[in-house]
This record gives sequence, C-alpha cells and structure tokens, in this order.
Amino acid sequence: MQQHTVPNNSFQVIDEILAQHQINLLSLNPYKTNITSFVELEGLIRKNITDTCLINTTKNTLERIVKSQLQNFPENIFWDFDFMVSSMLHQSLSGGDGAIAFLESFADKMVLLTELFGINSEIRFRYVHDFIYGFEWAKWVQKDPRNRANIEPFSLIFLDYLLAKHQELIQRISRGKSQSYKLCADGFRNPFNFSRDPEDEYRLLTHLAKAELIPVAAWDWNAFPMWNKPFQERREQLALELNIQPQKH
Repeated sequence: MQQHTVPNNSFQVIDEILAQHQINLLSLNPYKTNITSFVELEGLIRKNITDTCLINTTKNTLERIVKSQLQNFPENIFWDFDFMVSSMLHQSLSGGDGAIAFLESFADKMVLLTELFGINSEIRFRYVHDFIYGFEWAKWVQKDPRNRANIEPFSLIFLDYLLAKHQELIQRISRGKSQSYKLCADGFRNPFNFSRDPEDEYRLLTHLAKAELIPVAAWDWNAFPMWNKPFQERREQLALELNIQPQKH
C-alpha cells in the first residue's frame, strides 16, 4: 500500500503537526467549535499572493510559530490563527520588496515571545490567549490611545513592547516585588485574582466571546480589533458572576 505523503510546501503539514500532538483545536468563535484549518487558510493566502517564494516563507513562518506554541504552551485551549495570518500577510505585502524579511522577523519575534512567556521560562504563563485575542494589546493602547490606536495587535512595534515587558516582569519577580505574578499552586503564574484552571478559562472566555468582549476576534480573517471597551473590568466582573473561584497560591 502506497504511503500518503504531504509536500513540504503544503500548509497541510501544519495541520498534521497539530494532529500529531492530539490537540483539541477549539475556536473561540461563538458560532463554530473548531478552528479554521491551515489548508483552509492556505486557500485565503493564495487569493492574496501568487509568489511561490513568499507563500513558502509564509508557510515556514506559521510552522515555526505553531511548533513553538505547542512546545511552550501545551495546555493552551483556543487555537485561532485567522486574524494573525491575515495581519501578518497584510503587513508583509505593504512592505514591498521587504516582504520576506518582514516574515522572517515576525517569526523570530513570535517564537521568542512564546519561549520567554511559556512553561519553559521563568514567567510560566499557561495560555497564549491574552496575546492572540488582544487583551494585552487593548490594555497597551488604552494607556496612550492617541499614539497607539492605529498600531496593529501583531505589529512588530507591539511585539517589541511585549519583549521589553518580559524583561520588566523578570526584574519584578526576581526582586519579589510583584505579588500578582507569584507562582500559583498549579505551577503557573496568573496575574488575575480568579482561577484560570482550564475549565474556568474555557467558561470565562466563551462567555466573553458571546458578549463581544474579545478585543481581537482572532477567528475572523477580516476582524476589526477593538481597544475602547472596559475589557479588564468586564472580565473580572464576569468571573464573579460565573462564580469562578479565587486563584490558589
């Protein structure tokens, strides 16, 4: 019997990597259970670009990011990539001849972020949700909307901010000056006062999605990121309404 092989330049390779890790590929889309496959995303990518080298670089960029997320955030729950891919592609194309250089830089920064904030680091965050779904970006924009409102959630400018924030957090943790970033009983860091155990995180985020309180609808290729809602306050209020228990330290 002939063995089925996937060409190295096919985005199906990424779907197969996810399948090998037996990830339950949940979407935060209120109207859909599972994420858009990378084969489906490939179709959208090829509608926008025809350059073979650029398509292959895009595939390699996404493969690196997915592998890094699997390694550093194995307990992640929601895995939407649509808007990240759309934003990444749009930014690369707007750079003209610098498209491939942009994608390579984007991949380097995204992989480094997952390594610096994931379970193999001192930070030990459990999920990528706050980054992929824009909670950190919205909080950042709200501090200086005049200068930041037009900066995309997956721009290199914001990725650089997160890299700098890592250094700040490490310093605060090493000095013992950050009570909100103490290690929890489960071995992860949780800056919120409510539990982020998987069942609690799932309940809270799905309720936020239904209430349209997710800053970046990462499941939507054509999403319009929102920063001007009280995302942090509503998240904390909803945790209380859902009777999510305090985080155990």
